[in-house]
Parts: sequence; C-alpha cells; structure tokens
Amino acid sequence: MELGFLGLGQMGAAIAERLEQHGARLHVYDPNPAAMAPFVERGAIAQGSARAVAETAGIVFACLPSGAVSEAVASEVAAGGAVRIYVEMSTIGGEALSKVQAAVEPRGIALLDCPISGGPKGARAGTLTVICAGPPEVRAKVMPWLQRIGGRVFEVGDTPGQAQLMKLVNNLINAANMATAYEGLVLGAKGGLDPDQMVAVLNVSTGQNNATLTKLPKAVLPGTFDFGAALSIMVKDVTLGLAEAKARGVPMWVHEQVGQLWRFGEQQGLGREDFTTLIKVLEGWTGVQVRSRPK
Repeated sequence: MELGFLGLGQMGAAIAERLEQHGARLHVYDPNPAAMAPFVERGAIAQGSARAVAETAGIVFACLPSGAVSEAVASEVAAGGAVRIYVEMSTIGGEALSKVQAAVEPRGIALLDCPISGGPKGARAGTLTVICAGPPEVRAKVMPWLQRIGGRVFEVGDTPGQAQLMKLVNNLINAANMATAYEGLVLGAKGGLDPDQMVAVLNVSTGQNNATLTKLPKAVLPGTFDFGAALSIMVKDVTLGLAEAKARGVPMWVHEQVGQLWRFGEQQGLGREDFTTLIKVLEGWTGVQVRSRPK
C-alpha cells in the first residue's frame, strides 16, 4: 500500500514508523531533510513537497505543528492527483480544520479529522489513543491503518471537527491536572513531606490523575524532565481549547487560570523544554524541589 506522510517531527516520525512496520510503502515529506533520511534508509521515498506526496499516494497522513502550517500544506495536497483521503492528525482546533476541509473537499478529497494522544513513546509502542471523525466510509477505509497506530480508536462522529473538539477537551483536563498536581506537591514539599511518598499516597487516593500516575514518577521525581512533549505545545492546545469554549459560549473559569500559568511558564523561557518543567516555575517561587530523595 502506498501511503503518504507529511511532517516527521517528534510525533509524526513515531507514527510513520508504525505505518512502515506494518507493510506500507511510505512517501514522505518534511522541510528538514535530516528527518526524512532514516525513513529513506529503510525504503521510504522522499518527495520534494507535500504536493509531490499527494501526486503518488491515495491516502496521505499529516502531523504538523500548527494550524497555519496545516492550512498551507492542505492547499498543496489539494493540488495532488492521486490522493483521495487526507488524514489530519494534527491538533489544530475547529477553525483551522474547517479551512483544511475547505481546501481539500472541493477537489474530491475526503477529510478524516484524526488527532491522537499519548506522546511519541506511545506512538512507537502502538498504544496511542486515536480520535477520529468523518464520513463512515472514509473511517472504514482508514481504520486498518489507525489500528496499527493506536491501542484504541474512538470514532466520535461523522463530521470533521468533532475529533478536534474531543482532543482539546482531553488536553484542557490534562493541563489542569498537571498544574494542580504540581501546585499541591510543591505545597507538601514546602511543609517537609517526602515527594515520593506524596505521589504514592495520591495514587491510591482521590487525588489520583494522569499527572500523578505517569508524569511525576517518570519525569519529575527523577529530575529527567523527558516525558516527550514541549511546553509550548501545551500552551498551544490550551489556547485552542479556550478559543473553542469562547466560540460556543462556554465559561471556563478554572481553565482560564490554568492557561495563565502555562503561558507564564512559556514566558519564563521554558517553551522548548519538556512540559513537565512547568513545576520548576512553582518550585522557584517557593524555594523547594519535588524530587526523589537520595536513598
């Protein structure tokens, strides 16, 4: 099967690896030649543009960094002669997705709205959560490939945009969980509590959440800060989620405050750092660290 893949950054490369491991011959494009090189070594075909990929592959996947990039790339893909299904895996929000849809559908290209959750490690392990929305017949054609990418595939509707909304709901809650867990643990550390023990208590109590289960023990307590996503990406997703809420007239009292904390972290120069480094902002204000103590 000839598949196209656009965007071989941290997340895109990990997803593309899953596809090539399951019998797909990939046609790839990324503006960074070094990102394409490992795929070419394994048999993929490097193309010189997004349009060139769309001239050779019937199904084209895209995993891109922003709505503006997605819109520009969709305009190129729309000019391709072979593509019939365009799978937008980027998290870009409803407004940008509607522009992608307006670019491709008049050219007879069906759009599948298909953001993912789980990070590069989850992508390589095949355990991503895949959220998709689009016409049933399009979902059916792409489903075998989505099942190779993710551990669970959720079909949330027939209309592109619904999957974007579901992904942003998830990411807003994720951002809030991280912010509140960090705040609470910094408070405990300031009072002399042991960070490892605090996390252990939380994980068998009502304060348990994904931040306490995964991000704290894997990246914060050991001080590695390598969970796999940049802080700036979380800022982007929170901003998109708040914009969706505003467009629908939904008040977001808590998430507005959460967004301010994430934006402050970016303003402090942490944008390119792992998103688990947000805790350093709170630690800096209080003079304590939430780290495992030497045994």
